[in-house]
Amino acid sequence: MIIMESDGIRPGRVLTRREVVALIGMSGASVLAGRAAAQPAAATPACVVRPQQTEGPYFVDERLHRSDIRSDPASGELRPGTVLDLAFSVSRISGGACAPLVSAPVDVWHCDALGAYSDFQYTGANTVGRKFLRGYQATDAAGLARFTTIYPGWYQGRAVHIHFKIRTAQGQAFTSQIYFDEAVTDRVHALEPYARRGQRRLRNEGDGLYRHGGRQLTVTPATSGPGYATTFDIALSP
Repeated sequence: MIIMESDGIRPGRVLTRREVVALIGMSGASVLAGRAAAQPAAATPACVVRPQQTEGPYFVDERLHRSDIRSDPASGELRPGTVLDLAFSVSRISGGACAPLVSAPVDVWHCDALGAYSDFQYTGANTVGRKFLRGYQATDAAGLARFTTIYPGWYQGRAVHIHFKIRTAQGQAFTSQIYFDEAVTDRVHALEPYARRGQRRLRNEGDGLYRHGGRQLTVTPATSGPGYATTFDIALSP
């Protein structure tokens, strides 16, 4: 296995079996991205494999099957913020080829414009029972799962990110995070309601998790109507 500098391990060093297992993770997916795999280019699948990252403390298995995750189901109130149309293009790798991964639930959860997660007890704040910015969609025949949400805000200790979890029929779960191009985040966070929180204190390169594969997990949303849109390509190995 070739190790890139972004993996957090000294490039060129031969890994122990334990290190290889740790990098592969519970899903069996490798941490190599695009065509950087340690094999001839002709044998490399065209789809993209990404590194796993922690689900963090804010995952709640709400089982909310919906594509528009901006609202709280109890009140119908939309969480304010810049609209983000987020799509996942999920593939499976088999025999060196890629095919759409169909009917795989994709969970998404993230903080609001002011850095708060729903259904969580904070010091001085309580969102328990509220379920904004959470939900899942099953991939369609093309391997796509689409969400309408808002661009995430920031909170202390983390760069701007969105969590996701992909589950398979075999009982596997692949969990990771999406990061955002700094220039796009700067433009969005200069607007309300983001601006009232003040300038974010941590950028991508200062985030400890980002430094372990975050560049492979970074998207650059494009303007789309009143907001932004992006598609995240990912492939899993069974």
